[in-house]
Formats: sequence, C-alpha cells, structure tokens
Amino acid sequence: MDCSARRFWNALTRKKQKEVDESASPLARVLTLLDLTGLGVGGTLGLGVYVLAGSVARDQAGPAVIISFLVAAFASAIAGLCYAEFAARFPKAGSAYVYCYVSIGEFTAFTIGWNLVLEYVIGTSSVARGMSGYIDLLVDKKISTAIRDVMPMQIDFLSDYPDFFSFMLVLILAGLLAYGVKESTLMNNIFTAINLFVIVLMLVAGGLKCNPANWTIKPEDIPAGVNGGDGGFAPFGFAGIMAGAAKCFYGFVGFDCVATTGEEAQNPKRNIPLAIVFSLIIIFISYFGVSVVLTMALPYYLQDPDAPFPHLFETLGWTAIKWFVSLGAILSLSTSLLGSLFPLPRVLYAMASDGIIYKKLQTVYAKTQTPVLATMLSGLFAASMAALFSLQQLIDMMSIGTLLAYTIVSVSVLVLRYQSEELMSTTGFSVTIPEVLRQIVNGSRIKEPTHLSSAIVKFSVCIFAVFVCGTCIVLVPAEDYINGDYPGVIAGLAILVALMVALFVVISLQPTDSVKLTFKVPLVPFLPLISMFSNVYLMFQLDSGTWIRFGIWIAVGYFIYFTYGIRHSIEGERLLTKTVLPNGKAPSAPNGIDNTGFDEEKKVVFPIHRPSYTILT
Repeated sequence: MDCSARRFWNALTRKKQKEVDESASPLARVLTLLDLTGLGVGGTLGLGVYVLAGSVARDQAGPAVIISFLVAAFASAIAGLCYAEFAARFPKAGSAYVYCYVSIGEFTAFTIGWNLVLEYVIGTSSVARGMSGYIDLLVDKKISTAIRDVMPMQIDFLSDYPDFFSFMLVLILAGLLAYGVKESTLMNNIFTAINLFVIVLMLVAGGLKCNPANWTIKPEDIPAGVNGGDGGFAPFGFAGIMAGAAKCFYGFVGFDCVATTGEEAQNPKRNIPLAIVFSLIIIFISYFGVSVVLTMALPYYLQDPDAPFPHLFETLGWTAIKWFVSLGAILSLSTSLLGSLFPLPRVLYAMASDGIIYKKLQTVYAKTQTPVLATMLSGLFAASMAALFSLQQLIDMMSIGTLLAYTIVSVSVLVLRYQSEELMSTTGFSVTIPEVLRQIVNGSRIKEPTHLSSAIVKFSVCIFAVFVCGTCIVLVPAEDYINGDYPGVIAGLAILVALMVALFVVISLQPTDSVKLTFKVPLVPFLPLISMFSNVYLMFQLDSGTWIRFGIWIAVGYFIYFTYGIRHSIEGERLLTKTVLPNGKAPSAPNGIDNTGFDEEKKVVFPIHRPSYTILT
C-alpha cells in the first residue's frame, strides 16, 4: 500500500523537462513584437472599456471606479511580470500550464490548464454575448425580442432566449483562426488600431464635457429612488471599491494570451516579456482614461451598465458620435473576441501534446500549421455557451480561474528562483533539525540553492498561502467584524500579518539561482508574495455560487485526468524508459503484460509500443 501511494504521488508530481528545441515545433513561428502586443491589447480591451467601467461606477464604486481599476491593474501587473519571467525561461505553447508543469508538477499543471480552458471559453462566450447585446441595443432590442417571442427558454440557469448571432459569430472566428495564425493576427492588428482610435475619440469628446463637480455630489443632491450611496468620490465606501476591483479584474483578463504563443513568436524570450509589459501599460491607461471621462461627464448613478458611452453621447445630444463610437465598439469587441479564442486551442494543444488530455487534440493541419481540431472544438464549445447563457451568468465564473492561475504562476516563480538547475530532477534527502534551523536564517551564508534551502522555500510558501487565506477571511467582511466590539479579530489579524512578514524574511534569506534570463521579476520574493495575496483576496470577493460552479468544472476535469491523463502522460512514459530496478531487470508492465525492452549496455528500459504505464520508483 505504501509503495502504491508513493507511485501515485510520484505520478502527480512528475515534472516536465525544461529543454526547449525551438525548431521542433510544428507551429508557424511568424508573430512579431507588434503582433504580440496587438494580441495582448486586442484580447483585453473589450467589454472592460465599453461596458465594465459604467457598470462598476453605477453599482459598486462610483467615481472611485478608477481606484478599483488601479487595484485590479496592480494585481494583473505583478502577475504579468511573473508571466514574463516564465516566458523568458520556457518559451513554449501553453502559458501558465507549462510554467506550472516545469516547476511544480503534473497534477497542479493540469488544474491550471483546465482553469485556463474555462477562462478562455467563458471569455470568448461573454465577449460574443456582450457584442450581440451591444448590437441589439442599437436596434432598440428588436433582435432579442423577436427570438424571445419565438423560442423562449424558461430555465433558471440559462438565458431567456438562444442567441444564434453569438453562436455563428464564434464559429466564424474559429474558422478564421483554424485557417491561419498570421492571417487572423493581421485582422487583429487592424481592429486593435481601430479600437485605440475609438477610445481616443471617446476620451476627447467626453473630456469636453467633464465636470469635476460630478466627483463631489452631495447625498441630498441625489434624486429620489436612485441608489447613489453616500455621494462623493466613493459613495459605496471601501467595500464598494474592492467589490468593484474584483469585477474590474475581468477587464484585465486576456493579456496572458501572449504567453501562449511561445511556439509561434519570433524571438519569444525577448518579445513575449516586452509584449506583456507594453500591453498592460496601454490597457491601464485606456481604462483609467475611460473611467475618468465617464464619471466626470455624467453622474455615476446615471450611467448605463450595458452601453455607457452611447448613453453618454445620446444624453449630450451627439448622435453622430454615438453611432461612430458604437460601430467602433463592435469592431473592437471583434478584436477582443479573437484575443479570447486565440489561446484556447493552444492550451488544449499543449495539454494534448503532453498526453494528459485526449491526444487527438494535438493534431496540427500541415497546410495551415494550426491545431485545427482543437480550434474548431473550442469554437463549438464557446459558441454553445454564448448561445445558451446570459452575459452575467458567463462572467460570474470568469475571474476565479484566472486568479487561481495567476496565483500558481507567482508560486512557480518563487519555486524556480530558489531552486538550482541541478535540483530539478533529483528528489530525496535527509537533514537534522539543527541543520534546518541554521538554514532558516542561512547561517552558513551559502550563495547557491541546495536541497534544504529549496525545501524551506517551498514549505514557507505553502504556510504563507494558508496565512493569506486566514487573513482574507478576516478582511473580506471587514466592515462587519473589525470594530470595537471585536478586538480579538484585530489581534488575530495582526498576528497573521506578523507571521507572513516572518515567512517573507525566511524566504528572502535563502539563496537564489544564478540563471541569466532576458527578463526577471524584480524584488523577489516581495512581488510574487504580494501577487499571491492580492489574487487570493480578490478570489474571496466572489460569491458562493461562483465557487460552486467552479467546483463542478474542476470535478469534470479531474475525472478526465484520473481516467485518462495520468495513464497516458508523455512524462510518465519518459520516466519509465529511464527506470532501472535494483536487480538490473526490466520492470513489468501493468496487468503482468511485458510491453518493454531492456538495453543491457545502457541499463535502461524502453517501451516496445505506447500503452498506458504505471510510473515506477
């Protein structure tokens, strides 16, 4: 039993080899720095600009929506730096999935990959549904009314009607992506340029009507029957700002699609980190400007949550600008749709290439050099989601998977930074308690990572994560519990913060690797730990229904992994070929069937064909 448990654990924690043969990829390496930056900006500047800013300003944060976007941008920026370092370390298709596979292990990597699939599916579906709704609003909702009258869907967890426009839109885009990556990114660059032009036009036109008095509205000036909170800059208080930040985080989801292009980017170790940084700068400036103009030009409680800028220009009587902005928004949402769908088949391709989901999904069509099957299945799935679920139902699950992925990437940066190359493939060591205590403060002042120093960092990060969760449990309902009636809560919070600071000091004292990279996250371990905290805190802002739906999705993924992936893993087969038993004989295959050969000269086992194996230790 103990041996079986050890084999099972080894299977869950086996790691992907880091060697990269860039010439071996069947994907076309055609994307330039401009293409990558355009992909990151185009995949992110969509609903956040044209819908989210007005919605959050009206219902959560008021004019303080700019602070909400700043908090979300801070969390995304640190995660972006972590993505950039991993792109420099390991430029392969698959993004956070591959990064986690290299540094932590297969099971956690599958979890992240499955979360990324959820992120991109819902991202594609929500943008398609939002674009459909935008067009519907421009024709006075005649499309939705007609379909609802003919085919109503009176089911609580589904939309009111099937959105066939969204369905066809996603399928057409999937076909374009399957046809060729260079062609689709050319369209993306054109639409992104239009998007930025429309945003500048909105900022200039709306800026002409900005009135700083809209940031200092008094409670008595708020019309009766309107939920205007307490007025002023932050009418809904700190809780409203943070709840708004959790929603504003949706606006930054998408830049990580750049990190999935490691096998299609030119000079990926340089261009991917630069593209991520450039994308985030452009995205934040756009959101900040849009939020300022919207809330200064029109009181926050009068914002339209579905189409704020058309509503603003209609209120101002600028009909021509309203229609120009609306048409530009539709093209811009097309770009966002492309950015959302683009990375989805590439994550599936990476996971299928590693054998942990069905290997048929790694098929690359020779003529287009794209994963056609994965692209079309992804498109069909996302199109069905867009047709059957409403926009609000779709975005409820959007952030949670992304935040978890960002958290794991931050952890992975710490694991790799404090682990030398020689330690990547070795396991098992014994130490005494005095040695552990001495290494905690690095009493020997060692300069290179060791087994012990690496283990101390991993353990400290795990405990830090537990303390972060405890702190968030206190902070999220802060307005209800942190007051004079509950002094013990404040004391407990202070203790948790002190323990996290102590763990930060312990990690900081450990030696880091000396690998030279084109980009490294600065201020390690401070920034990755802050990233972990901010991401987990935003996750705790999400409601229980979101967690339940997320749990169901994860359960489906684990069923696929434990019934297929764990037995068909390429890394599992690779490890089997290197296994040598103590008696020098070949290990037996499952069920007593000998499916292996044994090289007497090299003393290694090799598979005769590729059945499913159990990993041996």
